[in-house]
Amino acid sequence: MEAAQLPAAPAPAPARLVVVGGGIAGVTCAEQLAVNFPSEEILLITASPVIKAVTNFKQVSKLLEEFDVEEQPGAVLEKRFPNITVVESAVRQLKSQERCIVTEDGGQHAYRKLCLCTGAKPKLICEGNPYVLGIRDTDSAQEFQKLLTKAKRIVVVGNGGIALELVYEVEGCEVIWAIKDKAIGNTFFDAGAAEFLISKLNSGKAEAQLVQKRTRYTTEGRQKAARSRASASELGSALGPDWHEGLSLKGTRECSRHVHIEPLCEVKAIYLQEEFRGLGRKSLSFPRDLHGPTSPTADQDLWPVYVELTNEKLYGCDLIISATGVVPNTQPFLHGNEFDVGEDGGLRVDEHMRTSLPDVYAAGDLCSASWKPSPVWQQMRLWTQARQMGWYAAKCMAADLLGDPIDMDFSFELFAHVTKFFNYKVVLLGKYNAQGLGADHELMLRCTQGLEYVKAVLRDGRMVGAVLIGETDLEETFENLILNQMDLSPYGEDLLDPNVDIEDYFD
Repeated sequence: MEAAQLPAAPAPAPARLVVVGGGIAGVTCAEQLAVNFPSEEILLITASPVIKAVTNFKQVSKLLEEFDVEEQPGAVLEKRFPNITVVESAVRQLKSQERCIVTEDGGQHAYRKLCLCTGAKPKLICEGNPYVLGIRDTDSAQEFQKLLTKAKRIVVVGNGGIALELVYEVEGCEVIWAIKDKAIGNTFFDAGAAEFLISKLNSGKAEAQLVQKRTRYTTEGRQKAARSRASASELGSALGPDWHEGLSLKGTRECSRHVHIEPLCEVKAIYLQEEFRGLGRKSLSFPRDLHGPTSPTADQDLWPVYVELTNEKLYGCDLIISATGVVPNTQPFLHGNEFDVGEDGGLRVDEHMRTSLPDVYAAGDLCSASWKPSPVWQQMRLWTQARQMGWYAAKCMAADLLGDPIDMDFSFELFAHVTKFFNYKVVLLGKYNAQGLGADHELMLRCTQGLEYVKAVLRDGRMVGAVLIGETDLEETFENLILNQMDLSPYGEDLLDPNVDIEDYFD
């Protein structure tokens, strides 16, 4: 008697160029492949019903770029590029030996070249707690907006881009901001820039004051401060440009902004209301002195959730926002595949965005750059780098298919990022926080409170980094000075003299 025949699994579709991930890196990669190979079918696999497209792109300088991120149905992408097919399904498995992607809807998609662009996910301080929310995508941002309408107090944990934007935008709600550093924005700023921004946070508006005396100093004796700075490998990413636009981030209280910062601490424990009652302890009321530490009194309210900090303070709140960074979203690609993985958990890629597996590339937050970087470039999980990496990965895939040589893209010569914090334009260039320089550098500062903050990082008389806050109009000049590595020693403090048109110096 013959054994019953099992139904055969569906055969994979003909091998195509496949991109996984509907974020900025994935969509940019698919679009560039569609341009390079107009007669080839490009497959974009995404778990989301919408994809993220770059709109209103503007080249600010050689390397600085501004753009909006717009969520669109996959059909819009297919209409713009007839050779792109969007498959809406999560990935179940990568079968690299068989050169095939298996999706949750049962599909099997063979590939000639594959680019993985599944981004990163929030690194939550507590999994499974209904009062702990990580903000990563539009859905979680809208969920936060809905919960905030019923909130009198929230606790924000973290010191990166999401936290910076969130505490400034929230109104009508008390905000306890717990940061592990001495100053806010440690990912992006030094203590001086943080102090410049704090005044905007507390006052709600910036008022220009007299220009302070220019300051120039070296870093001898400042190793302790340098150690407090986050290394490039610890940095996370922001949700995206202007992610809070269109959201009404307003709580229940009749107030504009109440933010209290708890520095040098992390979350020790989280208690639900019943657990807190069993502790027999008192929580603290909201400190009313916004300009420094206080000794708050016992809180009379009963809250849904309580946060105990490592500085032994205990606060009740309606909601906890976990903004402590992200981890590369490598699942489910690691199972059964021998990828080289970086220290930050990302898939290691070489200078042509190739992973350790044949014909498998990676770009954006998922990947970990393992090539020897330029002296003034570092990887950060930001939208700008996601777009650059997605574009470059497509160029590398195309060059490999055509047998053409390709050089490292110019965008990796210099770290360059423009964003907005506390309603100030912020430009970061090169080793803007003296990352990896140790004591071998000096800083030059110029500050007009409420108007601008300018910091130049120099080593051996040459500029290697800069922070520009406000409408300084110095970004292109500083970008060129870093790239050209001109000896600036002869100019001394005139370099940042507000009465000297520096652009005329180096035109």
